[in-house]
Amino acid sequence: MKEIDISIQKEKVGELFYNEKTKEYGFNYIKKASAVSLTMPYRKETYRSSFYLHPIFEMNLPEGYLFEIFKNFLSKEHGYMDDFLVLSYLAPNIESRLEFKSDFEKKIFYSVDIDEIINNDSEDTFLKLLKTFLNKNAISGVQPKTLAIVKDKETLVLKEYIVKTWGEEYPFLAQNEYYSMKTVQRAGVTIPNIQLSKNGKFLLVEKFNYQKEQDEYLGFEEILVLQGKNRDKKYSGSYEQVAKIIYAVTTNKRDSMIAFYKTVVMNYLLKNGDAHLKNFGVLYDSSFKNIHFSPAYDIVTTTAYIYRDKPALMMFGKKVWWGQEELVSFGVKHCFFSKAESQKLYSDCFNALEKGIEELQQVIKKDKNFSPIAQKMVDSWTLSLNKKTYKEIPLETIRDWN
Repeated sequence: MKEIDISIQKEKVGELFYNEKTKEYGFNYIKKASAVSLTMPYRKETYRSSFYLHPIFEMNLPEGYLFEIFKNFLSKEHGYMDDFLVLSYLAPNIESRLEFKSDFEKKIFYSVDIDEIINNDSEDTFLKLLKTFLNKNAISGVQPKTLAIVKDKETLVLKEYIVKTWGEEYPFLAQNEYYSMKTVQRAGVTIPNIQLSKNGKFLLVEKFNYQKEQDEYLGFEEILVLQGKNRDKKYSGSYEQVAKIIYAVTTNKRDSMIAFYKTVVMNYLLKNGDAHLKNFGVLYDSSFKNIHFSPAYDIVTTTAYIYRDKPALMMFGKKVWWGQEELVSFGVKHCFFSKAESQKLYSDCFNALEKGIEELQQVIKKDKNFSPIAQKMVDSWTLSLNKKTYKEIPLETIRDWN
């Protein structure tokens, strides 16, 4: 039987275990304590899960690019590899509301100057960061990325940043996400602090789960966790279900529903086909009195690479690119706005889209390397200007597709 100790604010509250013979995971509270998850309040009985880690713990496991690195490394080192081993390896170095202790030792990490990352965005720099901070990479998402402890030159403050890059399959993905996210921000949606590197090879995203004033980590849970689902179910379900959960768990319901609604609308307008259940979440403080929709994150124009891409989740029972009429209706029926309110919020997003197109058109003139992808983004966004519904992006609207 293998175990990981779980603590909150330096106080051990429970134990996570794994039975290799039965392939069963379990979590026991050792005392009456604050909940480890909004879905796992204190109880005397064991929280059991067959074959899968409980969603709140699985949320820390790497995917895609990072998963393959851990798979190769841990299989060679230990002769096997499973989710519990990955979590155990990462556990001592996870910085979050939940603290983990396993048989692996906590490492000491030295910070990197943020200007060095921004001005030297080469493959060698990324691989160096990955090697330096490998033990901290309890982050999901399939694209190449690594966590890094970054020091700001002016304030000398140390912060955790996710450094994202891209491979041949999705060229210029960092710039795609940067301009997509900035357009979302223009709609009045809170996003993390993001910076694009000098040559556009890296996108730096500051982690948003630390509250500096109180010197504590906020709880963060993905909608996937709140639905009690594991990562292989992230594309199942609907935006209606997401809206229902956000309304049910948040304490500042109106502000959270506005932020969520605008985020959904922007995903449709920008043609982001990867807005799945892991890409929406909530934040909460230690008292659980302030539970709110998290900053928007991981928004890209996926149709710049896959022109036939569709929304990640259902809306009104379909995965199509809904137009204004349906999106306004969604705000009324599922986010509890009046029709006038929903139309106003949609207009905020539409205006942000128009300004985003103008910005990208200027970028295209200056950056010849990024311009082919940027032009496909503009073409996808421009299609949203007619406010119509599309089952998929018409090929003829995407220039120079190959």
